Amino acid sequence: MRLSSFIALFRPALPLILGLSLGCSLSLLMVSWTQGDTEEPCGDEFVNGGLFPGSLRGDPQGGLGGDAGNEDFQPRIVPYHKDPNKPHKKVLRTRYIHTELGIRERLLVGVLTSRITLNTLAVAVNRTVAHHFHRTFFFTGLRSPKLPHGMAVVAHGDDRPVWLMYETVRHLHQHHGSDYDWFYLAQDDTYTQAERLAQLVGHLSAGQDLYMGRPEEFIGGEERVRYCHGGYGYLLSRSLLARLQPHLDTCRNDILSVRPDEWLGRCIIDYLGLSCVEMHQEMTYRYFELEKNADPEREESAQFKNAFTVHPVSEPDLMYRLHKRFSQIELDWTYQQIKQLQVQISNLSELTPEGKEGTTWPVGVNPPFRPKTRFEVINWDYFTEEHIYSCADGSPKCELSGADRADVSAVLETAVERLNERYQPRLRFRKRRLLNGYRRFDPTRGMEYTLDLALEAFTQKGHSQVIAKRVGLLRPLSSVEIIPMPYVTEATRVQVVLPVTAREQDYVGNFLDTYAMNALDTHDNALLTFLFVYDPFDAQRVSETDVFAGAKAMIGEVEKRYGDVKIPWISVKTEVPSQVKLMDIISKKHPVDTLFFLASVWTEVNGDFLNRCRMNAISNWQVFFPVHFQEYSPAIVYRDQQPSAAAASSSFSAEGLRDGRFDRHVFDEACFYNADYMAARTAMAADILDNDEPLESMDVYEVFVRYSGLHVFRAVEPALVQKYVQRACNPRFSEDVYHRCVLSNLEGLASRSHLAMALFEQEQANST
Repeated sequence: MRLSSFIALFRPALPLILGLSLGCSLSLLMVSWTQGDTEEPCGDEFVNGGLFPGSLRGDPQGGLGGDAGNEDFQPRIVPYHKDPNKPHKKVLRTRYIHTELGIRERLLVGVLTSRITLNTLAVAVNRTVAHHFHRTFFFTGLRSPKLPHGMAVVAHGDDRPVWLMYETVRHLHQHHGSDYDWFYLAQDDTYTQAERLAQLVGHLSAGQDLYMGRPEEFIGGEERVRYCHGGYGYLLSRSLLARLQPHLDTCRNDILSVRPDEWLGRCIIDYLGLSCVEMHQEMTYRYFELEKNADPEREESAQFKNAFTVHPVSEPDLMYRLHKRFSQIELDWTYQQIKQLQVQISNLSELTPEGKEGTTWPVGVNPPFRPKTRFEVINWDYFTEEHIYSCADGSPKCELSGADRADVSAVLETAVERLNERYQPRLRFRKRRLLNGYRRFDPTRGMEYTLDLALEAFTQKGHSQVIAKRVGLLRPLSSVEIIPMPYVTEATRVQVVLPVTAREQDYVGNFLDTYAMNALDTHDNALLTFLFVYDPFDAQRVSETDVFAGAKAMIGEVEKRYGDVKIPWISVKTEVPSQVKLMDIISKKHPVDTLFFLASVWTEVNGDFLNRCRMNAISNWQVFFPVHFQEYSPAIVYRDQQPSAAAASSSFSAEGLRDGRFDRHVFDEACFYNADYMAARTAMAADILDNDEPLESMDVYEVFVRYSGLHVFRAVEPALVQKYVQRACNPRFSEDVYHRCVLSNLEGLASRSHLAMALFEQEQANST
């Protein structure tokens, strides 16, 4: 697997062996891992020096407020009530815990913008904030002639500021009031530090009325009540929004104000009796007022570094500079926390039975995987600066290119850089060349490297010497992300499509028996369609001798046995039975919302796989290409022995999957929706124009990979078992498809141990 498969937030580190075990770092993000003794004391700066009490930065007080532990908000179970006036039907379960318990999303963000600034400041806000929150809306009076791509814009039809605020609050309550606990409103000239705002909301009780932001006195007012300044953003709780809703129309008619934030504050104060607060439950809303012509790179005050919001931001370029500055601040704080945690782990390790020697390196990262058998050993890949000696296509040697070359270059560069940081000014190193390089991916740990480097070492006096040293590096896995997927059910009907050629019709009987037992007897929501593929010679003689007469007779027997079941079949004449050509015929005969399972005649269909087909194929999102389990040739695996009942069974238990392998070279089986296939074929047709040759050389997998933007999900499927078969590889297909077919036949014959035993017995027989 290529390194590009493990993108995103790896935090790399390396141990360096130069006569003794030392610790330094390999990191594209400048992480420093500590190994061994350290001069830094093990204090409590990380615990008590945070923005939030007890865990984050900036506030010297620890712990939440007294009423934080007595929250009146509790998850509630949504009961099922049967309506006696309606016929009873099966209850549809949501499959999501938070839906059944009535748990809401935490925060919704609303940005007040205008037609003039929608394509400038609002776009800058969207690029710096939106991807951190579940939903972000941009509210404007009148629409811009050209709306920015990828932004949820709500236009109210009136540019008056107070009217815009009134319509925004009303819209939030009507459309999202029951879905979110907190609502954050800000102007488009406000920079928001998204992670800190999310952490603040995570520490606040969701069941209380709260109006939180930067308090501001009313103009000319003598009262001690205050409203929240809109330029620095403010938080509204769901309960406050619900209580405010009945009074919005009255506020719109009775309260006169030019500033929308002042109007909203007056409405909340007059009808709910709540004033804007800066601190709640010992949580402080931190903000910073940016001076004119200020440079974010030169701001060093604690108030700036700890701010949640910054105002005013006059232009998009300043918004991006602020985002860069705050991202660097967060990165530096994160690295310091890592160092302090590593020191604490090292100190605590002395109290364990293994002592300090039991601490794994790097500190805080999982120890290396220890295989229990020789089959679990993770192989090392050998590489140089020009070549790698384990290629994706099975070749023994191939040229470094793309992500692999970038990976090797980054590793070498960072290794020398960390060496110089560690030993300067006493020694300075310069890379001469890479002698040997090894890497392996440990799924519990990350990408590990071992490098033999030829280095030229320079002393302070100018003397130099070429030395060879071995260094070890680690690019750890971190920040595991759960990718949200659209909702699917197991009630979808599956349309099974089975192409059959004249050479394959002998296997139709076994397929029908298995399908009848696993789908028809169990009343699974699945339909079957046969595609009988005639070559031109057999098609001319079909009136005299039909090569598929036997298969059609077996279909008729199944239809007689199950009176309400119809198994249609379609005859196709072609010299090259391309998957794409066959699917073009089937696709036109079914609705766009049809879920297809493109099967092969050796496939053993069962209910467990059909359910996974329904769950893994998602319309307009994902297609599923399972990797079936291929049994080895019984003539070689068992020879004179009889296979055990467990091994001979089609069950997909661990015992039943022992004499075979998952065939990753075959892409015949696929689950996808008709609409997704039609969209990919439309894009393909625009590319190939009138040239039909690619249709004969491509398969459905290539069509989705090349011409669709969908996720192509490829995974092993233990419920999809095939008996051993020697496939007929058609040279008319593309070179890649033909090569995969040949490899499937060669590797599917038997395992190395079975082949070795067969050769040994043959040699023994020949020698006697």
